Formats: sequence, C-alpha cells, structure tokens
Amino acid sequence: MQRELRQRFVDVAPDVRLWVESRGPADAPPLLLVMGAQASGLGWPEELVELLAAHHRVIRYDHRDTGRSTWSFDRKPYALTELAEDAVAVLDALGVERAHVVGMSLGGMLAQLLLADHPDRLLSATLIGTGALSTRPYAGPDGTLTPVGELPGVDPLLVALWSEPAEERDLEAELDRRAEHWRLLSGGLIPFDAEAAREMERRIVRHTGHHATSTAHARASTAGMERTGELAVNRVPTLVVAAPAEPVYPPPHAAHLAQVIGAARLVTIPGMGHALPREVHGPLATAILEHTTAAVR
Repeated sequence: MQRELRQRFVDVAPDVRLWVESRGPADAPPLLLVMGAQASGLGWPEELVELLAAHHRVIRYDHRDTGRSTWSFDRKPYALTELAEDAVAVLDALGVERAHVVGMSLGGMLAQLLLADHPDRLLSATLIGTGALSTRPYAGPDGTLTPVGELPGVDPLLVALWSEPAEERDLEAELDRRAEHWRLLSGGLIPFDAEAAREMERRIVRHTGHHATSTAHARASTAGMERTGELAVNRVPTLVVAAPAEPVYPPPHAAHLAQVIGAARLVTIPGMGHALPREVHGPLATAILEHTTAAVR
C-alpha cells in the first residue's frame, strides 16, 4: 500500500518555487532524494521510494526547470551550484536539521557539494551514477595514476542523442525519444522494458502538465564546482554505488569517486547502468538502507 503523501511548494529564491513531496513516517529519519539534470523528482521510481519510505521520511522534489517547479532559467540563468543550495532550502522549509542524502547523476554532484559545503546538514550520503568533483587522479589496482580528464567518457550514442537539436514534438514522438534515451542509459545488461519507461514518462508529463523538455541544466554554468580538498577530508559516511553497465560515467569512475572522498565505501549493483529499472530497486534499496542504518549507529 502506498504510504501517505504530503505535497507542498517551497520558495527557494525570489520568484522560484519547488514542488516537494514527503512520504513515510513524519518522525522517521529524513532521507532526501536528489535527481539528475532535466529530471523531475518523479524520476525516482515509486517502488524504490516505497522501499525507502518503510524506514525513512523520504523527501523528493522537482529541480528548477523540471516538473511543477518554477521554469525560470530563460528569464534568470543560474549556476549548477545554486541547485545544491536549493536542496538546503528544501530541508530548511521542512524543518529538517540533518538528513541522509541520495543523489543520482547531477544529483550526485549536488550531494558532493553538500558534503563539501554543508556537512553539518548530512547524516550520510549515497552517490549514484556520477563523477567526482575532484582533480585527484584515479589510482588503478596496479598503482597507475590516470588524470581525471583521461577517464572513459560518455557513450558516443548518448552524445549523439544529446547533440540533436531541440525541437517541438507531439506527445507520442516525445515519449518515443525519452524511451530511446532510457534504453541507452540502461546500459544493456538488464533487459530494457520500453513500455515501463514510457509509462514513467507519461506520469511525469501528467505531473508537469506538458511534455516540453527543458535544456536549462545543460546550459547552466558549471563554474565553482570543484571540491578536491573538501571531499578529501570528508567525514560524513558516504556510499558510492558502482554500476557495471554505466554509460555516462563508465568504470572506473565510481572507484575513482570512492578514492577521492574521505569516509567513502563502494558497493556494486549487478547489471545496473545509468537508470533505475525494477530489477535494481531491491538491491539498491538494501544497499542504501544498510548504509543509512550503519551511519547513525
């Protein structure tokens, strides 16, 4: 049975409001879910949210220029670092002093900014499908050092899709494009369920009220993101999720991330790519819940 939902809007900046949802016992340890670029909070699958909400007050929200939140970039551009401050503003508005934070993709980078800039607000962090905000080289098993810029890049098929010019499409054509995007993000080890991807995107369209795709986060400034020194001395318990089929931050990015963050450990979710299909919900929820439980002992 789906747990009680509590929805509201939070003002995070002048003329900027974010849609926020809380689920699970109000007195349970809070867990903030931070999604990736151009992604609504509904990108966190219902089944995964329910598994986490059995033990936590789970909070998810729509970034600026996604979902029901304010679409403001074209009027007033912002830097990606401001999206991390939005996460703090959400916690403030909900009266949450400290929370477990789970970030995926861009959300994982925002979680790193929180680790570096607001460690006092975090009980733990879990980083999924993301790259390190650090210039420290990757140390391979044989001790070989690889500069960050020489680590494997994004799958060329994804680069090609992302490079296509933005254009208006009817709903079905847009759903086709989004399903193809999820197919590429999934990585190929777990059989891809196109209809499940389309249904998730239908829900997001209904939630948003239209099927336009924002490019705001791709255009936002990335200045001021590097946190090499701060991450190295981090003491917040941090879990890095490694995904064998990851096409955006392929191996060894996750291992590198675990190396550059103090108090970090690595766990592998078999078959996982840069997506959250049903097959990974159980293993991923188990890994997150074991981590959040251990973090507060």
